Amino acid sequence: MLPLPDSQFRHQLLGWFAANQRDLPWRKTSNPYCIWVSEVMLQQTQVATVIPYYLRFLDRFPSVERLAAADLNTVLKLWEGLGYYSRARNMHRAAAMILSDHNAQIPDDYEIFRGLPGVGDYIAAAVQSIAFGRAVATVDGNVKRVLSRLFLMEQPVNQSGTRNGFPEAAGKLLDQDRPGDFNQAMMELGALICKPSTPACHICPVQSFCQAFQGNRVDQFPKRLTRKAVPVYHIAVGVVLKKDQLLITLRKPEGLLGGLWEFPGGKTQPGESNRQACIREIREETGLEIEVEQSLTIIRHAYTHFKIMMEVFICRYVAGRVRLNGPVAHRWIRFGQIPLYPFPKANHKAFPLLETYLQTRK
Repeated sequence: MLPLPDSQFRHQLLGWFAANQRDLPWRKTSNPYCIWVSEVMLQQTQVATVIPYYLRFLDRFPSVERLAAADLNTVLKLWEGLGYYSRARNMHRAAAMILSDHNAQIPDDYEIFRGLPGVGDYIAAAVQSIAFGRAVATVDGNVKRVLSRLFLMEQPVNQSGTRNGFPEAAGKLLDQDRPGDFNQAMMELGALICKPSTPACHICPVQSFCQAFQGNRVDQFPKRLTRKAVPVYHIAVGVVLKKDQLLITLRKPEGLLGGLWEFPGGKTQPGESNRQACIREIREETGLEIEVEQSLTIIRHAYTHFKIMMEVFICRYVAGRVRLNGPVAHRWIRFGQIPLYPFPKANHKAFPLLETYLQTRK
């Protein structure tokens, strides 16, 4: 069993948090819906990035009812640029379930809330502890780092198979009387003091309890597994022009970037040029015959587990009718209508050059 600090640890940590916590908009409300929205957005995303999205989102969807009533395209457009779009899709689905099954009230039961789409262990614990005072410990990357140094934990923080040691340790540390404040304090400690590199141990409020600090081993924790090199995929996409309109296609609602619009295209095959891949992919995907006029740009973009090098081509429609599944799987639009549709960030990088090209083409 891990050696545990006594109540003095909790007292010092909570005192530090009260005096030093950041002034964040979701800390000014006790509304469970608002807290839920913030926690979903904060997954895999930095606080500074989240704040403007959070404020815009709640301005447009101030309640579960408003979110559930919105169409997915509108939700994804507000989420555009925040990434990890499955978070928005799942929250939209969950809102509809909360409206129909829970009288538009966020469930104050951990297991029931945990059963909603997109609600994992972390979000369930965060919302239930902060909004309802449930004594459930949160474990995110910041908390894992703090726990690793407090207890010299050998479990790699990026290996899912060993993660059970962290919830156990966090649960034993948890302040049962103030679980919401304590969970936020642990996360804030990791974000502001117990940083991955150059932690501010000299001003840490709980340094006397930290085994890594006491043993001068802070730089040895947390443990991490070395990941394999991130693969790079070559992608070819085409801006297909037909008179004064261009073609956009809708990605399937599930999977990476699900529900977003994009220019048609796909991966370049071995032995194939990007130009050849563009023609082949558009023929296979849409049924259209096109002619590549020129390369517009090459875009480099990183996702969580891979990177892409995407060459964007200007293409001229030659023949055929678009053949895609569903009545709204494609649209012919004018360039000025692009802001009406949610696009992946990689596509956004091409928009300024495309606008310049179209202006010179007139």
